[in-house]
Amino acid sequence: MAKRPIFLPDTGGKLVEERTLEFEWFPGFAVAQKQRSIAALHQAASPYLDRGRLLEVSTKSPERLGVQLSAFNLEVENTGSGQPVLLEAAFQGSKVFENQGPFTHLYGVRSGREVKQFMSELPEDQLVGFRYEGHEWTLSPKTAFYDWLYLKATLAVSTNDDLLDEHLLGFDAFSDIEFNPDKSFNCQARSCALYVSLLKTGLLRDALADPESFVEVLEHHGYGVDFTQGELI
Repeated sequence: MAKRPIFLPDTGGKLVEERTLEFEWFPGFAVAQKQRSIAALHQAASPYLDRGRLLEVSTKSPERLGVQLSAFNLEVENTGSGQPVLLEAAFQGSKVFENQGPFTHLYGVRSGREVKQFMSELPEDQLVGFRYEGHEWTLSPKTAFYDWLYLKATLAVSTNDDLLDEHLLGFDAFSDIEFNPDKSFNCQARSCALYVSLLKTGLLRDALADPESFVEVLEHHGYGVDFTQGELI
């Protein structure tokens, strides 16, 4: 058995609701095994969803939309180079540690796995913030920079796909089978739920006008102040 969170858009106040579920885990790195675990997680979640619709957001997703919205596939605009940057590369490459970073050469890397490999080989150091396109991001609200990149990238996809927002509004919640809250904070499924929540409340485009507006919206709703695992259900 395993425990993983699902993320629900919350238009009532905190933007995203997190619930932790226990489900049968199928070990192994094969996509088929990952998808068996996804199916088990979604089955465990179904009694708690209004319409029973849950989208897995990862490269292992059985749905094309979930694969499309993976951070390993989404791209963000980089005004400096004029070239799109893989979301995962933009996030990792913008990290600033006490003694190193940012690693802007990663912006040109087209493989999320290569980006992860580079970061894993760095000397251990304390993360102090992020620097992207001349803007300094602090570590509070937690996940704000990652969410900013994810929402900007998703909005760009929506601009070229009139049906994307409609499709996302059809889901009750979002999952990421690869996300382990004991090991990391940032999660593409949480970011996707945040996108839908801001879309439903009509705040999306105003929030994404600039980093300051985005942080202001998050802070106003208490988002990212203290992410803890939701109640086990």
